[in-house]
Amino acid sequence: MKFFIDTANLDEIKQAADWGILDGVTTNPTLVARENVAFKERIIEICDVVAPGPVSAEVVSVEAEEMIEEARELRSWAENIAVKIPLIPDGIKATRALSEEGIACNVTLCFSANQALLAAKAGAAYISPFVGRLDDVGADGMSVVEDIVQIYDNYAFDTEIIVASIRHPIHVLQAALLGAHIATVPFDSLEKLFKHPLTDIGLKGFLADWEKLQKQLADA
Repeated sequence: MKFFIDTANLDEIKQAADWGILDGVTTNPTLVARENVAFKERIIEICDVVAPGPVSAEVVSVEAEEMIEEARELRSWAENIAVKIPLIPDGIKATRALSEEGIACNVTLCFSANQALLAAKAGAAYISPFVGRLDDVGADGMSVVEDIVQIYDNYAFDTEIIVASIRHPIHVLQAALLGAHIATVPFDSLEKLFKHPLTDIGLKGFLADWEKLQKQLADA
């Protein structure tokens, strides 16, 4: 499974890249606004860090023709930009047109397997089901991912599933067990994947034993 990081914070992206586990980045207007930087400048900076991995940058238009023009502009900034398109009728129309131009589309705000089927039919490079938001309203977000995996396997769609709106490490584990292609993870959740109390206890013990051995050798 690939790991994307869901952020526009450059320090977080650089840290994840330094760990050697980062495959791409997803952003949205809200994440960029939190950084108090110019949108274009930050997207280009992220693309430079992550290249050749994909960086998802979102359109803000809701009409198909406007989305297409905006997507072309976004893609002109860097070759590794994937354009995020909302899962609405005009968005699916735009996805079809853009995919035929060779522009990778990440269809976002997906909350059902039927929606994911439409995105795949339109030629989307990625589909982003929002599992955390589904859980928030009492639905089972991961069951939607399971259905999407099954449908895509049935028909050998090339669209990759990005499990999005991840809230905690269990979401990452479930996504991997279901066979989703990608998890896009907030930085704090990504850090938590490292954590286990037995790892900390074991490392502390190993280091203590090593220090004890060195002292014994020095005293011999």
